[in-house]
Amino acid sequence: MSNVQTFFAMGGYAAYVWPAYAVFFIVLIVDTIAPTLRRRRVLRELRARLARQDSRQNRVRPDRASINPITTTPPSL
Repeated sequence: MSNVQTFFAMGGYAAYVWPAYAVFFIVLIVDTIAPTLRRRRVLRELRARLARQDSRQNRVRPDRASINPITTTPPSL
């Protein structure tokens, strides 16, 4: 056998070595991509939550200046 064939045969353990390398690189790629995807999802959820809160506040209190539960005039004696 040539040197390249010997290398790829891994001394008869190629059936164990190459799948181990494949699993390692798959996990490495997933660990690299997952935080980016998670960040995008969290930002999208936060934007949606803020939009819901903003629309809810505008719906419940259309004009906060006209609603004043505390009177500023002192009671007359």
